Amino acid sequence: MTACTQDDQDGARSGPAGPVPAGLERFYAQQLDWGDCGPFATTQSAASAFSGEGLECARLTVPLDYGRPEGATITLGLLRKRAGDDGDRIGSLVLNPGGPGASGMQAAASIAGSVTGSPLGERFDVVGFDPRGVGASDPQVECLTDAERDADRASDTEVDGTPQGVARQEAEAKEFAAKCARRTEHGEEMLAHLGTRDVVKDLDVLRSALGDEKLTYLGYSYGTRIGYTYAEAFPRNVRALLLDGALDPEQDVVDSLVAQGEGFAKAFAEFAAWCAPQQDCALGSDPDGATKAYRELVRPLIDNPVTLGDGRRLSYEDATTGTIQALYSDQFWEQLNTGLNELKRHRGSTLMALADMYNERGPNGHYASTQDAFTAIRCVDDPRVTDKAKILAAQRRYEEVAPFLDDGEPDSSARDACAFWPVPNTSEPHLPDVEGVPPALVISTTNDPATPYQAGVRLAKAMGGRLLTYEGTQHTVFLQGEACVDEAGIAYLVDGTLPERGTRC
Repeated sequence: MTACTQDDQDGARSGPAGPVPAGLERFYAQQLDWGDCGPFATTQSAASAFSGEGLECARLTVPLDYGRPEGATITLGLLRKRAGDDGDRIGSLVLNPGGPGASGMQAAASIAGSVTGSPLGERFDVVGFDPRGVGASDPQVECLTDAERDADRASDTEVDGTPQGVARQEAEAKEFAAKCARRTEHGEEMLAHLGTRDVVKDLDVLRSALGDEKLTYLGYSYGTRIGYTYAEAFPRNVRALLLDGALDPEQDVVDSLVAQGEGFAKAFAEFAAWCAPQQDCALGSDPDGATKAYRELVRPLIDNPVTLGDGRRLSYEDATTGTIQALYSDQFWEQLNTGLNELKRHRGSTLMALADMYNERGPNGHYASTQDAFTAIRCVDDPRVTDKAKILAAQRRYEEVAPFLDDGEPDSSARDACAFWPVPNTSEPHLPDVEGVPPALVISTTNDPATPYQAGVRLAKAMGGRLLTYEGTQHTVFLQGEACVDEAGIAYLVDGTLPERGTRC
């Protein structure tokens, strides 16, 4: 059925809008109660982000299980910055920053300031949502306490490939899965309905509640998977999809991991080439020797972690995590070089700060829900890997393409938490069937460390869309100050105008 929209108190359109699936009328027709964003902040960084001018927040109610819409419900946190020109407003631009497990509310708060006064900010309400189980959504996925997360990071058990080490790692993975089921409200039922399959159903409810007949969507990284999965599930409800930093829809978990390792290796090589001419380059003046120099710096941490002033210890895991965080963007290269130079003096505060950034640990020691949600979503989005021979082969392939991350220890055949997950996966890699969907705009960066360039090439082809190539070394680029990319993306979202084939920025 198709329902008419109605105006909310501020003049924006509200649901229901577009087709409403049978049995879901009360969800599609709900009125959103927009107000102060303060109560939605679950971390210090969220509180800071939500304090921006003109931001308002609300909760969207959705079924926990779409197969039982009369059963339990959950809520999603929403953040909105209203369009600057209501008279020329197109609708809502809904965005997701990826992860999986990252906060769309915080991403929208950040982007809202950068698009104020632009055609994007004038024509669209910018709307971010925290997917089910994430951030301000209720309930959150809960697996580890803050103290348990700190302890897990300080331990380097994952590098122990001995039979005893493998047994210990698998016991920890099994206990992690059990804690997620025990500590998350609604337990296994919630874990079973966290995947992208259910997130895109939430997204369609949100589209209707916002009053939009069709969805205009911006997805980064894992958010591209939400975008193309939505297009497959609701092809008639798509207005425009801008997908930046694409996941390859056909890659399985192992191939995706290896491709990502190759991406980080390319970014590390770029960092080494930048670093070599610097007078204080921690890896020396020869880029070809950077891998050896890096491993000589970080490998000793396996047996001798660096104790910091606050009593925390920089482990090998944290040092490599901090390095990976810095490789996401060349803006962090100076900080990475500082951290590696500190390591020479048995200090680790800078690398720990980078690792804390990656893990979203606040100054007060509290973690965002991201890492727990990342694992929980990944475990139901893809088939689990339980073949120990395949696990060992994957590690060998990873070390071959990313030798700077080779810890020098025997490889471990330990199965991860997903192998012990209490519920089955709900989707698997495949080419999306998006016949009839308007052409998507896919942006892919040549040296993207996390989502390799070719993934974007393949996704654009699979979607029957247009590829925009950005020549750079960073993870995602739209609305980050690159005028060539931003102009093309805004023209597509506002007017539906695709850039010329072969466009490079």
